[in-house]
Amino acid sequence: MKNTISARVADFLKNYPPFNEIDIKEIESLSEEISIVYKVKGEAIFAIDEEAHKYFYVVHKGAVILTKEPNDEVVDLCDEGDIFGLRPLIANENYKIGAKAYEETILYAIPIVDFKPIIKKYDEVGTFLIESFASNTRNPYSKSHRGKLYGASESSENAKVGDNQLLDLQCVHYSKKLVTCTENTMIKTIASTMTEKKVGAMLVLKEKLPVGIITDKDIRNKIATGLFPITSRAKSIMSSPVITYPKKMTVTQAQMAMMKSNISHLCLTLDGTTNTEAVGIISKHDIMFELGNNPAVLIKAIKRANGFKKLKAVRRQIMNLLQGYLDQNIPLTLTSKIISELNDACIKQIIKIALDKMEGPPPVKFAWLAMGSQGRSEQLLHTDQDNALVFEDVPDYLLRSTRAYFLNLSKIVTKGLFSIGYEYCPAEMMASNPEWCSSISEWKERIYHWITNPGPDQVLLSSIFFDYNLSYGDPDLVSELSAHIFDTTEKFPNFFLHLASGALQSPSPSGFFRSFLVEEDGEYKDFFDVKRRALMPLIDGARVLTLSHKVKSINNTAERFEKLAELEPNNEELFMACSYATKALLKFRTRHGLLHNDSGRFIALNKLTKEEKIKLKRCFKTIKDLQELLKIRFKVTNLLG
Repeated sequence: MKNTISARVADFLKNYPPFNEIDIKEIESLSEEISIVYKVKGEAIFAIDEEAHKYFYVVHKGAVILTKEPNDEVVDLCDEGDIFGLRPLIANENYKIGAKAYEETILYAIPIVDFKPIIKKYDEVGTFLIESFASNTRNPYSKSHRGKLYGASESSENAKVGDNQLLDLQCVHYSKKLVTCTENTMIKTIASTMTEKKVGAMLVLKEKLPVGIITDKDIRNKIATGLFPITSRAKSIMSSPVITYPKKMTVTQAQMAMMKSNISHLCLTLDGTTNTEAVGIISKHDIMFELGNNPAVLIKAIKRANGFKKLKAVRRQIMNLLQGYLDQNIPLTLTSKIISELNDACIKQIIKIALDKMEGPPPVKFAWLAMGSQGRSEQLLHTDQDNALVFEDVPDYLLRSTRAYFLNLSKIVTKGLFSIGYEYCPAEMMASNPEWCSSISEWKERIYHWITNPGPDQVLLSSIFFDYNLSYGDPDLVSELSAHIFDTTEKFPNFFLHLASGALQSPSPSGFFRSFLVEEDGEYKDFFDVKRRALMPLIDGARVLTLSHKVKSINNTAERFEKLAELEPNNEELFMACSYATKALLKFRTRHGLLHNDSGRFIALNKLTKEEKIKLKRCFKTIKDLQELLKIRFKVTNLLG
């Protein structure tokens, strides 16, 4: 007879991470070993330094407060579906935090001994539990805990992948609608069927297993030439035995297999041998289609584009490539670099097209600067333009005409960027604005003013400008400008206090118990602003810290934190946590932006899964720790209550 209580437990657990990754039969079996624990309001579940239990816990109903010393400081509130008490899974030591019922609460106590086999079987479960455990430590991405959960694998975000391995990571799509025949099917019938179905190959089956394949090349070479009559049977001309592979093939593997055997079609089976049923066929055409979304092919297409419309078509392919990388969970570090290189190539090509439209060549050397998210190599989606132009100094009598030339050029470029999907900047921080199209001396003077007169507007402008990257033109101009920035900030170190103060102005991502703080009015009322509340505190913090260390040529936020971890070993754990959090948030925003065809900035919380909310909240503690460091280091005392 079915255990009604355990069935209800299983029905509850299957809806929450990480149990949603586990086969339902295994959940049902585990549920028979689970104990149900009832706690009244204020009752302890376990105390700090108490010997670890043989269970970890899931909240079924009610809520649980987690506390730490000193003074029982509240570190989290666990509600329905949340997991806590994971220390026995990580280390054989007493609890470091306490737990008590916040209100009348029902818990599921899951025996560790019965859960260990599941952890070993499902990598996703182990990774989730490690991260859940770490989220209640000082560092939500603590490297000291990763990989310790009974062989649980690290997140793919930490995988080391070289650019030359990229194709190996791309799974090739294949046709699942097999067109088949038997050994005794007439060639005439096969040819008619292939024509009707518009396929280039027919798989020959015997007792549902692949024994041969006939391609249009076989019909052309063996039938059309008269070697065999059209009334022949399939077994007369088929290629046999069939060369088979497992269904999870990458583009490179498929290419190599075809080249090795000099064939145009591959048969995919359940186990990669002829002893199991065929599940699909890959053709050379399929491979060429996949290569159309290969970065090297897209770069060539960008360079060949002689108009904005053609570039817009390539941009759509870049977005398809981005979606594919996210679907395959390719590390965001690699994804960002590839997409940023492709975006940068688009900008370069637009500038080249614009130069061809001008009446003459540039009067002097110039540099086009990408700023903001593109300057940091973090612009994965279509967002606003942020750019500037700097040109060589000229005599005063030539300044007006020189600026006029570059303003005309900039207007063509910004219009081209708009046409391929980049919106105009609402604040007009674009090179088409005379304020953002200046000589090197004018830029130096303006930057000097920002640094020596650091009001709120100047801090905002410098924050945007300092994340620049050369897109096109003379690198010496950029080097000269960078040197000026570092020389000036060294002479006026008080600027860092104001820059840190600006970095702390971003509103908190969470309130009491780490609940999400949402927009209170406007178009996005009740939405969570993932850019302003979560990403910007990390971006701004990384900028001021790297500038204070005089770190040059690193603009990417995650890479800035990784460099800071090298420079400050005592803060390595925090800075690496900031790097991981930045990538996690950027990936989250990108996924939602692609899903809703927007910038991904504003998130409807009611559309998030429990797992997504948990992953977002993990970043909040890292942000708080970073802000505390900034306040102490730069002696900022008038901010963030």
